[in-house]
Parts: sequence; structure tokens; C-alpha cells
Amino acid sequence: MGKWIRLLMVVLTIWLIWLGPVHAEDYNKRMLVGADFSGRDLTDSSFVKALLRQANFAGADLRGVSFFGANLDRANFEGANLAGATLDMALMTHANLKNAILTNAYAYLTNFTDADITGADFTGVVLRRDAQMMLCERASGVNPVTGVATRESLGCR
Repeated sequence: MGKWIRLLMVVLTIWLIWLGPVHAEDYNKRMLVGADFSGRDLTDSSFVKALLRQANFAGADLRGVSFFGANLDRANFEGANLAGATLDMALMTHANLKNAILTNAYAYLTNFTDADITGADFTGVVLRRDAQMMLCERASGVNPVTGVATRESLGCR
């Protein structure tokens, strides 16, 4: 009997590795204007080049998610966890990032023009210097989860 249980455990482990995280989903290149993803666990999902204007990600778990090249104009990320996310080449103009956690995200060529970053935690985020300076001009607040001030997380002077 023990041999069968070990075999079942090996098969189950291989199946889970092959399948990957159960909640990761592929939304690449999809048109999802105004879609509601609020409060969802989308860890490691992919939204590469997706059209997500006015989408709602409030309170969502977006750790490790790829938004590479996505249009996120006026999207709502209030209270969302974007730790380790890829935001490079994303359009995040007028986005609501209030109290969002962006720790260790990659956002080198991300456009944050007119985004609300009150209380957002940018600790360890890879940003261009000009984007960092632009964000520092309106950085305020403290993230309620991490306790880190937005200005401190951006390295503002």
C-alpha cells in the first residue's frame, strides 16, 4: 500500500509542476475594457499587450503578473498587490494606485503620467530616473500594509 501512495504522490507532484499555479491565467492581447478583476487572486497571470482601460483590479493579488505593454489607462489598482509584477512598456496614465504594493516590480519604461500614487509602496521598483523624479513630485502618504512612505520607497529627496 505504501508503494502506491508514494507513486500517487510522485504523479500528483509532476502533474502540479506541469500544470503550474492553478490561478495563473492568460489574458494576453485581449480586449478587456472596464473588466472587473477586483479582489481576485491572479498571481503569475499574464496580460501582455492587453487593452485594460478602466479595468478594476482593486484589492487584487497581482504578484508576479505581467502587464508588459498593456494599456491600463484609468485602471483601478487601489490596495492591489503588484509585488514582482512586470509593468514595462505599460500605459498607466491616470491609473489609481492608492495604497498599492509595487515592491520589486519592473517598470523601466512604464508611463505613470497623472497616476494617483498616494500611499503606494515602490520599494525596489526598477524605474527610469525621469519617471522617478516625476513620481516624486506628487508622492505622498504611507502604505497601510507595509508601513512605508511613498516618498521613501521612491527614494525622493
